[in-house]
Amino acid sequence: MRFENKVAVVTGGASGIGAATVKRLAAEGASVMLADLNDGPGQALVDTLPAGKASYRHVDVAVQEEVEGLIEATVAEFGGLDILVNNAGIGSLAETPDLTPEDWHKVIAVDLHSIYYACRVAIPEMRKRGGGAIVNTASISGLFGDYGFSVYNAAKGAVINYTKSMAIDHGKDNIRINAICPGLIKTGLTEEGLLAGPVADHWQAGIPIGRYGTPEEMANVICFLASDEASFMTGSIVVADGGQTAHTGQPNLTKLMQELS
Repeated sequence: MRFENKVAVVTGGASGIGAATVKRLAAEGASVMLADLNDGPGQALVDTLPAGKASYRHVDVAVQEEVEGLIEATVAEFGGLDILVNNAGIGSLAETPDLTPEDWHKVIAVDLHSIYYACRVAIPEMRKRGGGAIVNTASISGLFGDYGFSVYNAAKGAVINYTKSMAIDHGKDNIRINAICPGLIKTGLTEEGLLAGPVADHWQAGIPIGRYGTPEEMANVICFLASDEASFMTGSIVVADGGQTAHTGQPNLTKLMQELS
């Protein structure tokens, strides 16, 4: 019950990493407001949680007024705010000449602007409670470049540095701000594309532990960062990718030499 008497907001909370985080926070005592555009799954998730401990709100995180309304509604319903998980995100696969301005602005708005919108109004509410914790979902794509994911790389790279900047600004407020960088995670979204057919085999071959991650594994990390167990961690960028970014990208010489011998 690490989060007993705590109030949390999770964006992108209807599925994947967000849904797993909502379940974990609620299981450990938090009152949770989950926000998403997918009303059916979002409300269905709330219905599985203890009565009065969770609510769903339809929110387009790319719209400032809707994000501000989310924080205001949370405080009105649950009495305050202690934890904010900025998890909503999208991507776009295209090289720069083929990337439309509309897609560029949409990805930046959802992945980056939304965090500013939420933190801008959440931090004053956390100050009233004597502190709090913010966890931003970045990505290993914010640490390095990917083929064809330029705008996603740009947005997630900005999330990482924005996290660090806010962390040093608000240490004085007893507000800890960290980010998680997931690798390939099996969610409904990735199953439709990245984990389909031979793409999955090729992708998993580059992960040292030999498999993709699960939303529950990412929720474990997020909830650790949000908890008092991480009380001396702020401005930390935690990679959870099965060892993928531990690799230089050079060939597996051990395996290659064995095959050639």
